[in-house]
Amino acid sequence: MQAEEHADPSYADVTALDTLIGSSPAGVAVFDTELRYVYVNPALERLNGMPAAAHLGRRVGEVLPDMNVRTDIMRQVLADGRPREMTTSGQTWVDSVIERRYWRVALHRFEEDGAVRGLIALAQEVTGTESEREELRRARSYLTLLDKATVSIGTTLDVETTCQELADFVVPEMADVAVVELIPDADGPVRRASPPGVLRLRRAGVASVPELTDELSRFGGPGTDVDYQEDAAVTRCLAADGPVIENLVGGEGLNRNRSGPSPERAAAYRALGLHSAVVVPLTTRGRPLGALSLVRAGDSPPFTEGLDVVVARTLAGRAAVDVDHAHRYTHEHRVARELQRSLLAEPRVPNPGIEIASLYLPAGEGALVGGDWFDAIPLRGGRHLKVMGDVMGHGVDAAVAMSNYRSMLRVMADDEHPPHRILERLDRAIGQSGLDRAATCLIAVVDRKEGTCEVASAGHPPPVFIDPGAPEARVARVPVGPPLGTGFGGYRTTVLPCAPGTVLFMYTDGLVERRGEDIDVSIERLRQLKLPPGGRLEDLLAEVVDRFADAAEDDIAVLVSRSRGY
Repeated sequence: MQAEEHADPSYADVTALDTLIGSSPAGVAVFDTELRYVYVNPALERLNGMPAAAHLGRRVGEVLPDMNVRTDIMRQVLADGRPREMTTSGQTWVDSVIERRYWRVALHRFEEDGAVRGLIALAQEVTGTESEREELRRARSYLTLLDKATVSIGTTLDVETTCQELADFVVPEMADVAVVELIPDADGPVRRASPPGVLRLRRAGVASVPELTDELSRFGGPGTDVDYQEDAAVTRCLAADGPVIENLVGGEGLNRNRSGPSPERAAAYRALGLHSAVVVPLTTRGRPLGALSLVRAGDSPPFTEGLDVVVARTLAGRAAVDVDHAHRYTHEHRVARELQRSLLAEPRVPNPGIEIASLYLPAGEGALVGGDWFDAIPLRGGRHLKVMGDVMGHGVDAAVAMSNYRSMLRVMADDEHPPHRILERLDRAIGQSGLDRAATCLIAVVDRKEGTCEVASAGHPPPVFIDPGAPEARVARVPVGPPLGTGFGGYRTTVLPCAPGTVLFMYTDGLVERRGEDIDVSIERLRQLKLPPGGRLEDLLAEVVDRFADAAEDDIAVLVSRSRGY
C-alpha cells in the first residue's frame, strides 16, 4: 500500500508492484538508495504496528527505534547487487509480551531501466526459532564464562582484590556496569553509624565499559560507604536472599541510594542510558556478605529471569566463597599480627650495663604470620639470658604456640642450669603440654664479669659476634641439637668469648634463607657485618635491612646486644 504524496516519482510502476506483492503474507518494503521507505505492504504494516504513511520517506531507525537492523548489509546489496539474508531483532510498535522478537529478512536490489532504484526487503517473523537459538547460544556462552571464572576470580586472599576481579570479570560479558558491595566487617575499621532504617554497605569493586567510566566515577569507587533505603533493590535482595530484577527505562527508579541527591543521581542514570539491573546476593554458609549489582545500558538487552539470573547467582555464589575465605584469612592474619606484635616488643634491658636493640620485619602484608620470637631475661651476678626462637608454621596457631614457648622458657630460665639443660627441660615440657608445634631455639647466657657467652642451639642458625676493631664478624658454629618439641633431646652448651664491647647478633632463618642458595653460604655472608667501636646498635640494624631484607621470603627477627665492662 502506498501513499502517493511520499512516493519517489522515479518509481513509476509502484501500482503494479502493489498488485504483485501487496497481498503477500510476508512483510514487504521497498527502500530508495538512501534506505528510506518508499513502499510497505499491508503485512508489514501489521508487523510494525504502523500505517504505511508513517513509514514513507523515513529510515528504519526512525520508524522502529528499538529494532536492531544491519544497514551495512543493506548497503552491500545496493553496491554489488548480490541478494543477502539477515536476521533482525528488537521490538516494533505492536504490543507483545515477548521482550525481543526476531525476523528473517531477504534483500534484493531493485533496478529500473538499468538504473539502481533501491532495495526490496521481504521479512518473515521467526521469533520462536531464533529465540531458541539465541537462548542456546547464550547458554553455551555462559557455560564458557563460568569455566573462566574459576581461574579469574579469587586469585588472592585479599577481599578487595577478589571483589574487583568479580566486577571486572562480568563486564562487558554480562553487564555494562558491575558493582560489588559488602556488609562492613565487624572486625574492620570503625565506621560512622548509619541512620535508622538504612543499610550501609562498603563498595569493594566497580567496573564499567569504557564509555561510562568517567561519568560513573563520581558516584563513588571502592572504599566508599553507600547507604540504601529499605525499598532499594540491594536492600530487598539481601533481605530476601534472592535476586531482584529492575527493568527501568531511562533509569527511572534506579536511584535508591542516599549517598547523593536523588534527583541528580536519577538524572545522571537517565543521561547514561542505564535501563536494566539485576542484584544478586553474595551468600555463603547461610550468611550474607554483600551484593553484586549488574546494570545494562544503551542497546544492551534488558535482564530477564532465566539464564541471566542463574549465571549471576552462580558467579556471585562462587565469589562469595572466595570473599569468605579472604575475610577469614584477614581476620586470622590480623589476630596473629597483633599477638606477635605484643610479644615482639623491645625486650627490657636485663642489666644496666647492657644495650639491646631488636628488629622484626614481616615478609609482607600478603604473607602468613610466622612464629618468630625473642626475649631477654636478667640473671644473678650481672649475667643475663637472651633467646631467639622460631615456631614452625604460620598463622594464628603458630603465634599462639610462640606465646606458649616464650612463657615456658621464662619460667625455666634460672641461674642453676646452663643453656643446654634449659633446652632439655623445655623440650620435655612441650611434649607433656601436648603442643604440636616444633620450634628452633637459640639460648645465649652472657657473663659480663667473665667475658663469656654460653650458647646452646635447638636447630637454630648460629649466633654472630662482632668484636670491636675486628676485620670481620665471627660466625659461631656451635653444636646443633634437634628442634624443640621433637622429644629427642641431645643439646650441648658451648662457651665462647664475649668481651665488653662485643656485639652478640641473633636472628631467625628468614634473614639467611634464600631460594636456590645453600643456607651455609648465606650465613657466611654475615661475617661482613661491621659496627665501629661505640657505634649505635640501631645503625647495625639499618645495615641489616639494607643488605638482607629485600630478598627475604619469610619473616625476619633480629636481636642484638652489647655489654659494657663489669
